[in-house]
Parts: sequence; C-alpha cells; structure tokens
Amino acid sequence: MSGSELPAPTPPVVPETKPFWEGTKAGRLMLPRCLRCDFVIWYPRQFCPECGHDCVEWFEASGRGSIYSFTVVRRGEGPYRDTPSYVLAFVDLPEGPRVMTNIIDCDVTQLQIGQPVSAVFCDAGDSAALLRFRPFLTE
Repeated sequence: MSGSELPAPTPPVVPETKPFWEGTKAGRLMLPRCLRCDFVIWYPRQFCPECGHDCVEWFEASGRGSIYSFTVVRRGEGPYRDTPSYVLAFVDLPEGPRVMTNIIDCDVTQLQIGQPVSAVFCDAGDSAALLRFRPFLTE
C-alpha cells in the first residue's frame, strides 16, 4: 500500500506541537527532549512526562526506526472506511519513543518484527504532514 491511498486528515496544530508539525511539513522528524532528565518525549508536548520538568528543547531525530508490532487492518472506520487494507504499527525510534503509525509502500507478507523502517511524510494540508514509515531498503 502506498501512502497516497491512505487518508491524510489535517491534524490539529496547537502551539505546543507546532515545532513537530512544522518539521513534518519540511520533511524532518522533530522531537522534544527534557532539559533536566534527557527523556525524549512522545507525543510532543511542552513538559516532561518522566520528571515533570517544563523546559524542553526540540531536536531533529534520525527518522529511522524498527517495527515493534504491526497488524493489517482490513476494515477501517471513519475516513479509513473505504480504504483498502493498510498496516497499523508501533515503531521504535532509536532516540527512545515508540510511535503508532502506518507502514506504507510495502508488501505486507514481507513485514517482520524488528524490520528497519524510515520516516515518510505524507501531506496533510497547509500546516502539517503525517509521519508514516516505509521499509528501509539497503542496497
């Protein structure tokens, strides 16, 4: 399934997540990190859920990851109702977070737990792009 076949609803962009969405629009994975305990925060917010500190810095993550778990959704709901089957997955980022996402541009029969993936940013309107992943191809 390619990313263009999946719906790309425009996410709500609020001040505390704006650096993340600006990054996706530019094709960069920006994540917040706590200045006190160095915890990398997911879902982006302006305070640390680990220690409660309210000062974070944004940095550009690698955009790489590995599949932690996945499922093939054959019957979606809402905007995904008329979509052919698609992959919903948890991807572990080397920076620490585990993110829920879609795996696109793949043969679902070839997906494996632990498989390397790389970030893809699918346009979702003027202010954002959705973070999705595709299998990382080595040559």
